[in-house]
Amino acid sequence: MDLKSRFILNFVQDERWRYLVNGLKVTLIVAFFAALVGVVLGFLLAVIRSTHDKQGNVKILNVIAQIYITVIRGTPVVVQLLIIYYVIFASVNINKVIVAILAFGLNSSAYVAEIFRSGIMSIDEGQFEAGRSLGFNYVQTMRYIILPQAFKNVLPALGNEFIVLLKETSVSGYIAMEDLTKGGDIIRSRTYDAFMPLIVVAIIYLVMVLIFSKLVTMLERRLRNSDH
Repeated sequence: MDLKSRFILNFVQDERWRYLVNGLKVTLIVAFFAALVGVVLGFLLAVIRSTHDKQGNVKILNVIAQIYITVIRGTPVVVQLLIIYYVIFASVNINKVIVAILAFGLNSSAYVAEIFRSGIMSIDEGQFEAGRSLGFNYVQTMRYIILPQAFKNVLPALGNEFIVLLKETSVSGYIAMEDLTKGGDIIRSRTYDAFMPLIVVAIIYLVMVLIFSKLVTMLERRLRNSDH
């Protein structure tokens, strides 16, 4: 069977291309909302840890944050996904997309926390002193002086984290969620042809990664130009 016939068999016949389109939508939804969860929770964790590093207080919260980050970063994301779906929500009828968003969002938050924390800690101590000389307390100094600079510094790293997150969602099939990878696998199971659907899935992921990588590069260039 030539490539044209295999293409028709895998994608045109019975409109099997819909599995990839629908799967792509699910993948983008999961990646986008998981990134939001990761950024919000990661930001809170970073503030807790950097506040402890700077002032020595919030010790209990800092210990909790450290344990959370260590556990999340030290275990595979697919295991976390399975635990959330088959253990935590075992007796609950919950949408698999929501489970995936939670799993990947929680996983991403541990890495985002360290990204934000490194950005905050990279700001010169003189900036804190400048805030105090203006009459700002610690919270005001963080809000108006430190965090805007830190956020600007870590934006490229956050963009790269989103790219990693996008690729990690490919394991969603472990809970039978029909994402892009699962869509290709469904086609394979119907046509008994693994090459064509899986190669196309790989190409789609590659194109998405290239697009987002280009956007991150443009963002980095714009940030460098704004510093001049």
